[in-house]
Amino acid sequence: MSPRHSRLGNLRPLDWVPSIKLKLGALVIGSVTGAAFVTWLGLRFQLGPTRTFPIAMAVAILLTLILARGMTSPLRQMRDSARAMAAGDYSQRVRASSRDEVGQLAIAFNAMATELAQADRGRRDLIANVAHEIRTPIAALRAELENIVDGVSEPTPAALEGSLRQTERLTRLVTYLLDLSRLDAGASSLDIETIDVESFLADCVNSVFATASQADVRLRVEVTPSGLTIDADRDRLEQVFINLLDNAIRHTPDGSAVTLSARDVDGGVVIDVIDEGPGIAVQDRERIFARFVRGEAAPAGSATARNPLRAAQSQPNGSGLSSGTGIGLSIVRWAVELHGGSVRVVDSTRGSVMRVTLPRSTSEK
Repeated sequence: MSPRHSRLGNLRPLDWVPSIKLKLGALVIGSVTGAAFVTWLGLRFQLGPTRTFPIAMAVAILLTLILARGMTSPLRQMRDSARAMAAGDYSQRVRASSRDEVGQLAIAFNAMATELAQADRGRRDLIANVAHEIRTPIAALRAELENIVDGVSEPTPAALEGSLRQTERLTRLVTYLLDLSRLDAGASSLDIETIDVESFLADCVNSVFATASQADVRLRVEVTPSGLTIDADRDRLEQVFINLLDNAIRHTPDGSAVTLSARDVDGGVVIDVIDEGPGIAVQDRERIFARFVRGEAAPAGSATARNPLRAAQSQPNGSGLSSGTGIGLSIVRWAVELHGGSVRVVDSTRGSVMRVTLPRSTSEK
């Protein structure tokens, strides 16, 4: 685009007008007024109609082009930006300086472009992270099997147990990817059964016990009252709390505790996953549930900062994609909402509290 065209595109004399209808009215009034003024001048100075009318028409057309170009330039920018975005360039933005409907459309277009850029960046990160996550257990499994085949090591129960752990890790990775596809497809099938909350939470704690032991984190379960039940899909809900527990263990200082606290409230059951880590910033509490969003690095002095091997230690028995790829918590919210519940971060004087609210068992209502 030449500098002259760029200057014309930036010329928007009607940006202050708050409505496209008023702009069209101003365009008509301006062109008619300009033509009438030129006609009056021509008649006053006796130029004659053969010279006055062509000049008046030219002035009217020029005013119309100037005013209309300023009105439609955001639409042309959106057209060019949309073409660039179709080619993979999400950096284009539209100048949204007008106050009318086109200006509002430009603002919405820029917001959409930003979201698409973030989604594309997240997709690229997801591919890279998933490739890394899958490659790690495959490499470990291959090395163990090659050692057994080559006679370097014996197929002892310990060696086979290590291979089984890597296979289970791969299974968890594939399960999370399948859950992501179900989330996109809107699938919502659940196998509902009545679950005793205390025994269910104890099973979840047992599933992450090895991870907690490696991180020197104690696990506690508190249920009030005893015998509390919920109607839920056990496997889906177990996935939720194992994910939340794994994240809590990952961000809790050595020697501290993670607590699973369940209680009966009006209309449902509240289950809190409470850690003693650095907590979650208020501005990030909703954002962390968005797909492809990962937590930032832990601040200096936190458990992860003091123990850089914590994340690596918790991966084999953790939830795989829970934080490494930024889709774990989005799947947690999806699974909880399938049950008619909600999940959010609540205020805490120390650490963070992930609160899951679920409907009570129908047998207790």
